[in-house]
Amino acid sequence: MPELPEVETVRRGLEPVFTGSGLAQVELRRADLRFPFPQGFAARLAGRRVEALKRRAKYLLGELDSGETLIMHLGMSGSFRIDADDPEGAYHRAVTTKPAHDHVVFHFTSGASVTYNDPRRFGFMLLVPRGEMAAHPLFNGLGVEPLGPELTPQRLAEELRGRKAPLKAALLDQRIIAGLGNIYVCEAMHRSYLSPLRAAGTLVDAKGKPKRGLVDLVEAIRQVLGEAIEAGGSSLRDHRQTDGSLGYFQHSFRVYDREDAPCPTPGCRGHVSRVIQSGRSTFFCRDCQK
Repeated sequence: MPELPEVETVRRGLEPVFTGSGLAQVELRRADLRFPFPQGFAARLAGRRVEALKRRAKYLLGELDSGETLIMHLGMSGSFRIDADDPEGAYHRAVTTKPAHDHVVFHFTSGASVTYNDPRRFGFMLLVPRGEMAAHPLFNGLGVEPLGPELTPQRLAEELRGRKAPLKAALLDQRIIAGLGNIYVCEAMHRSYLSPLRAAGTLVDAKGKPKRGLVDLVEAIRQVLGEAIEAGGSSLRDHRQTDGSLGYFQHSFRVYDREDAPCPTPGCRGHVSRVIQSGRSTFFCRDCQK
């Protein structure tokens, strides 16, 4: 499933076309994705203007002038393709996915169109009144944004204090930090030399203050997510950017999917290990991650 950097990359690609643009028509080529489309979905979008395109965790949020918010989730294999009338335009690229899986087409008054393609159909789209977003089941339990100012060592210490669960499990808990996924948790823990197997609460001292490792972890989370966004995300399986091109952060992985490779930490003689935690692969170095 695309993680936060992939979704943020898609948001940045779509923003110039969506934001400030009018929707002339929305074409639905089937009645549902993971869920049925909301009643009157296409009609409620037609004639509306997108005031802003935002992201919350792994959700894209199109704020409409009607007061509703268009919620879009990519699921396992969803992607957006931007096409413009001008074949030399900045958003025109060769089609890279099968047209049979083109399920939604947004036609803008500018002449541009955006097509949502999803072979597995695990993605979905909803319309929710903006004033009800905070209480919506998808959002009311989400934790802080990892790239926002709310994620601080002290805030994370408050969440982890007394927790006996493994650090990896705690970091993947969307109620603590929203949007973090398996790839970037593995990478951030390696950068901060923290074992995914240690109890999460061991990073907090007796007074509830963050230990040095937790301070380093917060900085590593910000660094790895920022670098991944700049690289266009990681193209594993289905992820592509809005112009059809691939992300390249997978070439910078230190440990993820590098089982048995030498640890890249300078001076470390260890190798990358792989273990299964909660049904997911965890990659780390047993020698330098403690």
